[in-house]
Amino acid sequence: MSEKQQRLVLSIIDFLNQSISDGTIKSDDKESIEVAVQCIGEAFGVDPSDQQQVERLSVKPATLPTIFDVYLKTREKVASTSQSSAASGSTASKGPSAEDKAKADKLKQEGNALMSSKKYDEAIEAYSQAIALDTTNPIYYSNRAAAYSSKGDHLSAVGDAELAIATDPKFVKAYHRLGHAQYCLSDFGAAADAFERGLKLDPSNASLKSGLENSKARITNDGSNDSQHDVSTSDSGAAGGGMPNMADMLRNFGGGGGAGGGAGGMPDLASMMNNPQMMAMAQQLMANGGLGNLMQNPAVANMMSRVQQGDMPSMEELMSNPALRDLANQFGAGGGR
Repeated sequence: MSEKQQRLVLSIIDFLNQSISDGTIKSDDKESIEVAVQCIGEAFGVDPSDQQQVERLSVKPATLPTIFDVYLKTREKVASTSQSSAASGSTASKGPSAEDKAKADKLKQEGNALMSSKKYDEAIEAYSQAIALDTTNPIYYSNRAAAYSSKGDHLSAVGDAELAIATDPKFVKAYHRLGHAQYCLSDFGAAADAFERGLKLDPSNASLKSGLENSKARITNDGSNDSQHDVSTSDSGAAGGGMPNMADMLRNFGGGGGAGGGAGGMPDLASMMNNPQMMAMAQQLMANGGLGNLMQNPAVANMMSRVQQGDMPSMEELMSNPALRDLANQFGAGGGR
């Protein structure tokens, strides 16, 4: 029995148990469903009472209904885009008007500014309005995917990254968005596949290489996901000593108006801590004792004190601090020092 199958079975069992507890299932049917849950678990070797197994197989915070909802929304969006193009007939090749493109680009810039201010819901709305005006630009879908990931809604990010790829299969940034979202959902096999697809288009892309290595490190020998494995620190885009390159990580999250641009502005700390490379860097620091030395830096200690009090500094604020900027440069130039 593959672990992927067991993950699906556990999600089904969780859904049925939730339906029993919230009253979705009638009381007359409750006993039958409980028996069915037991039979399904035994047939696939899944025991919801085994906490260690549940932790290994769980896809939370995603649930079966949310995963299915993202699938339906993605399918509807793709179908809507296809029908719109078909209905346009001979005008389809012309695409949006110059005026619509200009309005859409302005909305994208507004979304980028909102991302810099951590106003993710407002940024999503701005990107959505841009998409409504111009469905042919993959950057808008990609930027909205980044906004979804920034607020922790990685399932929606997957849907938008797929839409960006469907709009332009050669848009490399979308493969990184997709891989990052899949990685955060602990679907390391799908993440690796996304990074590999991107590398076929851009074999020298350090961010994609790093993401692929980190994803592969989390996949067991039989090809199923295993969230218990440590993140690999030997990726091709890393600096000396296995330390991920800080500059590459900033580029992953950084803004930009170009085709390869991100969602705009400097990245926020919460987004960085969702990044597999950042997690690899943190694990490397803990492994070699560097974390203790790092915390002796007064600027870092002050930052962590603020974080504990709920005051999350922006990346722009961090990089304006000479001590922290020097620290970031050290990571980018030679993490093995």
